Amino acid sequence: MELLGSMLTATYDRPQPASTSFLPAISTLTSSYRDRFPHYNLTHNLSLPWRPSTYYKTASNYPTLGPYSSRAQRVCESTMLPFVSNRTTLFTRYTADDWYRSSLVSLQESNSSRHNSERLRVDTSRLIQDKYQQIRKTQADSTQNLGERVNDIAFWKSEIIHELDEMIGETNALTDTKKRLERALIEAEAPLQITRECLFHREKRVGIDLVHDEAEKELMTEIDVILCGQERMRRYLDKAIAQLASDRAAQHELERDLSDKQTAFRIDDKCKDLRNTSEGVSYFRGVEKVDATVSVPESWAKFTDDNILRSQSERAASRKLRDDTENLLVVTANEMWNQFNKVNLAFTNRIAETADAKNKIHIHLSKTLQEIFQTEMSIESIRKAIKEKSAFLKVAQTRLDERTRRPNIELCRDMAQLRLVNEIYEVDETIQTLQKRLRDSEDTLQALVHCKATLEHELAVKANTLYIDQEKCMSMRKSYPNTLRLVGFC
Repeated sequence: MELLGSMLTATYDRPQPASTSFLPAISTLTSSYRDRFPHYNLTHNLSLPWRPSTYYKTASNYPTLGPYSSRAQRVCESTMLPFVSNRTTLFTRYTADDWYRSSLVSLQESNSSRHNSERLRVDTSRLIQDKYQQIRKTQADSTQNLGERVNDIAFWKSEIIHELDEMIGETNALTDTKKRLERALIEAEAPLQITRECLFHREKRVGIDLVHDEAEKELMTEIDVILCGQERMRRYLDKAIAQLASDRAAQHELERDLSDKQTAFRIDDKCKDLRNTSEGVSYFRGVEKVDATVSVPESWAKFTDDNILRSQSERAASRKLRDDTENLLVVTANEMWNQFNKVNLAFTNRIAETADAKNKIHIHLSKTLQEIFQTEMSIESIRKAIKEKSAFLKVAQTRLDERTRRPNIELCRDMAQLRLVNEIYEVDETIQTLQKRLRDSEDTLQALVHCKATLEHELAVKANTLYIDQEKCMSMRKSYPNTLRLVGFC
């Protein structure tokens, strides 16, 4: 028998070979401790170094276990007895197999981690090089595409500039032709006024001299010729104005397209010259997600080509219009001078307007005045009727508005409610009918007033026809413009 507190001798047969298996699970170790020491409720934290917390917990419950208990810590170190290892007082620690297995697992994990890290580094380096080459190629392709785009823009710019110069020259030429046409149209007013004055003066004659003679026919024919020439000149003037508007529109489109292409050329040329070391490059987050484009290369080229084709078409139409205008001015001037000579040859005869026409004008004027008076009286009666019906409408609407203030269930759609609604519709329809009739009457009155003004003007004209002075008419015709003024050169 050995003495209490003496050292126990440990006997070892031979060293156990290191096991290659992994450490046992924590739950297995814990269960083994419970089986070996059933009277202790121990837990073992294997994640910490070897100073198990279970020892301190047990020592605090059993102070005699060792010097690391809470009670023994209060004893001075000089009074503590030397610690004696006793296998009966401590639980069993890890075995040698556990230690070898743990070391082997650590080495294997380290080796595996190093291999994974080395493989990842090699793959990363290769990935960086591949991506770098790919990005450089992509950037070179983008630079090449930008260069091609700049060349395309430069080509279309030259085409637009050439067509723009042609269009500006044609627009200036058409503007000069339009000014000539305007001057010719103004010069045609003088012969027309002379001819009309001659007719007015010849219509002043009275008695038997009021006849429709050859001179009057020629004067009317001259008026027709002048008016026809003026009408043709006005049509061509309208065409010239419209053509100038079309030319300027085409010119504006070319100028705007040229301005856009100059801006795009400057931007794309700047983008083409940008490098990774250039100033001004920065991050623009999400810009690749914004698609602000409005065309594709085909539609882009077609847009400019259409503008140029439109300009060429407008220039061709403008040239044709200028040629037609030149021919019109020459033909109109010849026709007017031929008719002027015919009128001068037949101007010795007299014509007059009959007294019956003047009497008819007076009759129609008096009837018109009477009808205007009656129409005004009818308008006043309609307005009075509308005012009377408005009072009925106010009463019906006031009643219906007051009934909307009935409380709760009293808001009943009864016969009184329905009748008030129908009354409002009926009165309103009546007022609308009367207002429509009032507008019709007012329109009729305006037409009568206009007819009255026309009749009064005709009466004044007929009164002026009573004057006759052959020398005066002939003297007025001496101021007839020459051919150069009629074609718009002067």
